[in-house]
Amino acid sequence: MTSSVRVYFLGGLGDIGRNCMVVEQNEKLLLIDCGLMFPDSDMHGIDLILPDFTFLRENKDRVVGCVATHGHEDHVGGLQFLLRELEFPIYGSAVTLGLARNRIEEAGLLNKTQLVTVNDGERINIGPFDVEFLPVTHSVPHAHAIILHTPQGVIVHSGDFKLDLTPVDDRRTDLARLGEIAKTSGIRLLMCDSTNAEEHGHAPSEKSVGSVLHQLFHEHRDRRIVTASFASHIHRVQQIIEAAMDSGRKVALMGRSMQKNIKLAIDLRLIDVPASVFIDVEQIHDYAPADVCVISTGSQGEPMSALSLMSRGESKWMKVGAEDTVILSSHAIPGNEGNVNRVIDGLVRAGAKVVHSGIADVHATGHAQADELKTYHSIARPEWFVPVHGEYRHLRAHADLAIVMGADPQRVLQVADGDVVELNEEGLSVVDQVPSNYLFVDGIVGDVGQGVLRDRRVLAEEGVVVVVATVDSHTHRVITGPEIITRGWVYAPEADDLLDEGESVIEKALVSALDNGTTDIDGLERAVRRAAGKFVNDRTKRRPMIVPVVMMT
Repeated sequence: MTSSVRVYFLGGLGDIGRNCMVVEQNEKLLLIDCGLMFPDSDMHGIDLILPDFTFLRENKDRVVGCVATHGHEDHVGGLQFLLRELEFPIYGSAVTLGLARNRIEEAGLLNKTQLVTVNDGERINIGPFDVEFLPVTHSVPHAHAIILHTPQGVIVHSGDFKLDLTPVDDRRTDLARLGEIAKTSGIRLLMCDSTNAEEHGHAPSEKSVGSVLHQLFHEHRDRRIVTASFASHIHRVQQIIEAAMDSGRKVALMGRSMQKNIKLAIDLRLIDVPASVFIDVEQIHDYAPADVCVISTGSQGEPMSALSLMSRGESKWMKVGAEDTVILSSHAIPGNEGNVNRVIDGLVRAGAKVVHSGIADVHATGHAQADELKTYHSIARPEWFVPVHGEYRHLRAHADLAIVMGADPQRVLQVADGDVVELNEEGLSVVDQVPSNYLFVDGIVGDVGQGVLRDRRVLAEEGVVVVVATVDSHTHRVITGPEIITRGWVYAPEADDLLDEGESVIEKALVSALDNGTTDIDGLERAVRRAAGKFVNDRTKRRPMIVPVVMMT
């Protein structure tokens, strides 16, 4: 009997980000991507969110490696955290590994892994896994789909991709090889990118953005131009540099990740421009505005990014003003719209002209839209299909597209994070569950937890009320207090009467508890919390955090 193959979904199904799955074959585990997700605005103090590594920790001796589809943070950003607990090699293109290496090296964990470069179309063995790397076009160079040749047939993970027929580097998604596999071996299971499944038509070519950029540089030829895009979007940056060179401008790179990624791109010969075109950021003011182009990080409105600092007038390198045009060559990731809008507003207040994707076609998505996905399905013709990479509605839309393209509805599985599917002779089915909670990271501390996050939400939205009292341990009488100290509930100097009334109510409750024989600190603090909470809610209809502090002398 041929051994079955299992796929464990640890992240990326229901969210944009945290992409991570594990394939099990012959008792060994192969990781496909290990990404992170950026927090929502109500996740106070959280820097980023990781997949739940519980299953990987419990089975770390069975992990033979990680294959990385491409170098975006939502696919490789979690590796630096997982490598603190596990050791395994990482396989990917030179660009993918170069982008991943930056973070791993910063964390001091290069000794925990081996970075193994693979080429387009290469087929290698990783433990018992027979892995083929299929080139695909995406918004970061040299991305791959992952083809697994398993005892249960061919499994295809599409990676993030689009069907761009005129990419900047002429490296297209290899549909010919996909069709060859479909026609010969057949594709038993397809797992495919769903991000733009709701968007009709085809995604525009990346080269179309280049022509728009050239036009904007011409229209604003007498002004200093500041552009912002993802630091990993090397082809976009390349087109910005070309537009700047054509208009006779020098280029200054602003932001550490932008500088590091462009250096990597030049070293890998992905960008071929003369070194003389670049100037150091501190030299900006040595040139006339019309002779300078600044390429900055911060297209997502990250609070400490170079562009955000400019929008607040806090950049030490330059002040944005009436002589500047700022081009946001990106689109806000879901959840970042507020931050991006604040940055735009700040730039406009400073006097700059701002061009964004709502005004001009300065961005092209890196993900296939509905008609491209239909083309992909018509070529792959998988026996089983699982939509991946997207929010629930994206996954649902992609499942519907597959059915429109002829897939058997009984063989289209929409699964969720934590689900384990097994592929065997009888087909594909969900057979188990593994932990798939969010792992919150604050600073370098992981697993902050839902409880901490819930407390932060209360503090941010309702404030805190601290009640301090001292009780004599011998006479069981209140010696001092209760005193109410508050932040974010009411403004204390203007609420003396309310606070005095609250202290009186809480004192009566504390005395009553003592008279009824409650003498332990925990019991007295519960009485204080109940009384304070009821008073606060009755009088203000608010629910701040109540912190009772009862001391015994």
